[in-house]
Amino acid sequence: MSQTNNIDWAGIDSDPRFQELHRRKTTFLWTLMIISIIYYFLLPIGAAYYQDLFKIKVWGVVNVGILFALSEFVVAWSIAAIYAKKANKEFDAMAQAFLKEHQ
Repeated sequence: MSQTNNIDWAGIDSDPRFQELHRRKTTFLWTLMIISIIYYFLLPIGAAYYQDLFKIKVWGVVNVGILFALSEFVVAWSIAAIYAKKANKEFDAMAQAFLKEHQ
C-alpha cells in the first residue's frame, strides 16, 4: 500500500506519452464498440425487415436467424481477443515505458 503513495499521478497525467496512450486506447476502444453495436443491432433489424432471409433453413430446424444470433458470441469473443492482443502488444508496452520513470 505504501508504494501507491509514492506514485507521481500528476506527472503521469501530464506526460505526453500517457496522453498519447490514452488517446490511442480510447480511439481503439470506441472503434471496437461501434463495430460491436452495429453487429448487435443487425439481428433485430434483420429479424424485423428481412424475415424471409432469416427463415431460410440451413440444417434441420436451424435457420439463418439462429446462426446469426449464435454468431454474435463469436464476434464478441473475437473483439475481446483483438483487444487483448493489441493491449498486450502495444498498450502495455507504452504504459511500462513511462511508468518506470514515475515511480
